Amino acid sequence: MSTVAIDIRPANADDAASIAAVHDAAWRNAYRGLIPGRELERMIERRGPSWWSGALRRGSRVSLLMFGGEAVGYASSGRNRASTLAVGGEVYELYLKPEYQGLGLGRRLFNAARGELAGRGLIGASAWSLAGNDPACAFYARLGGKLAARGVEHFGDVTLEKFAYVWR
Repeated sequence: MSTVAIDIRPANADDAASIAAVHDAAWRNAYRGLIPGRELERMIERRGPSWWSGALRRGSRVSLLMFGGEAVGYASSGRNRASTLAVGGEVYELYLKPEYQGLGLGRRLFNAARGELAGRGLIGASAWSLAGNDPACAFYARLGGKLAARGVEHFGDVTLEKFAYVWR
């Protein structure tokens, strides 16, 4: 019998390449066909290892999900950026490699991000998702998120609707 270790830990600059690999795989899976192809490729390309290394060195809070020693997911979090949402924290991003989705790992990662926010005294949380990203919207709803706001995001000449979910 073998056991696979699952761990969630704070990321550091040495994890930049691993986070970029998760970002690349997850974004291609989540947004292909939703975000225009050229814009999606530009966004993925911009978020390579050097971008992540810089973000982590500047103090970005990223929780890294390790499965059997491999980075398979991450969540970034911090202060809520939308003044219209009456919560203190925000889960900015939460992504898993596609082959690790649907196993309960996203829930664990989300709970870790919420714990990190609470540990900083940030009460409540929000998370945004593109309205057309049905799996993400369903995920946040299953976690008890309440639809609290709508907005738009521009990708080149395409405008897509987005939803804000909140947890109090």
